[in-house]
Amino acid sequence: MATMRSIWKGDLSFGLVNVPVKVYSATESHDRKSYQVDSSDGTRIRYRRVREGTDTEVEFSDIANAYESSTGDTVILTKDDLASLPVQKSPEISILEFVPVDQVDPIYFDKPYYLEPSSKSPKAYVLLARALLETDRLAIASFTLRSRTRMAALRVIEPGVMTLQTLLWPDEVRKPDFGFLDDDVEIRDQELAMASSLIDSMAQDYDPGEFSDTYQEELAKLIDAKSDGSEAFPETEEDSAEDEDSEVADLLAALRASVKDRGPGEESAAADSSRTSATKAAKKAPAKPAAAKKAPVKKAPAKKAASSESADEPKSAAKKTSRRAS
Repeated sequence: MATMRSIWKGDLSFGLVNVPVKVYSATESHDRKSYQVDSSDGTRIRYRRVREGTDTEVEFSDIANAYESSTGDTVILTKDDLASLPVQKSPEISILEFVPVDQVDPIYFDKPYYLEPSSKSPKAYVLLARALLETDRLAIASFTLRSRTRMAALRVIEPGVMTLQTLLWPDEVRKPDFGFLDDDVEIRDQELAMASSLIDSMAQDYDPGEFSDTYQEELAKLIDAKSDGSEAFPETEEDSAEDEDSEVADLLAALRASVKDRGPGEESAAADSSRTSATKAAKKAPAKPAAAKKAPVKKAPAKKAASSESADEPKSAAKKTSRRAS
């Protein structure tokens, strides 16, 4: 892992309190670096900035940005134009308010940064961090990074480190507009009970260390195999055999199969949970109205049973007579 270097230095400020901090990027990519080449001989591909319709290359310093105005006109802004924006350039993270943690939907979270106390004594830093934990709140803050004003959430992660996580603006989060949201989807109590049982059977405490990026792992195998001329993923009998598992069309059957796959002990627990949930649901379910039609009772089996009993009576009587005679 590369050495962490601070990318920004300033003060956390709220009221009359200032907490000097250093800002570090909290994440880094573990993807393998690559560059584009010609597949025929491996010659590296280079991109040039050229004027459209010509082969004349343009220096990076001469490149500007074109924007569309509210009237549809094209407006060119140079780097000097953008530098003239009246953006607050104060090295300060201004805390605006403290809000309950559960009121900020994670969909608004963007890039996270670590904050490290930069003063001789970390007391003010630790005090603020513990106060946030005690009150179960996070701070909404405003700051300027790379000439852009950003909103951010200040929160505490283990082991007591404050993070500044930039927030998306409300108009950057799309509204989910899907047709099924207007449909009245009927969910049976049995289906819901089985789904809940499956969730309970798979319930665990989250440990990020249990997971790994399988794509990067397989990519590494492929690169190494290509390097030494071997085969990265030899075909196995399981791969060549036809998949005999048929798709379960019925949702309830799929849920049963999923619960069953969890193992005998878990299946039994899931089944008990399912029966309990179904029983509770049945108790809560309103009684059917008296006018509801009932399925017609089939009397044919009863007649057969009666006739069977009648047919057996002569045999019984014959047995009794035989016993008397003897």
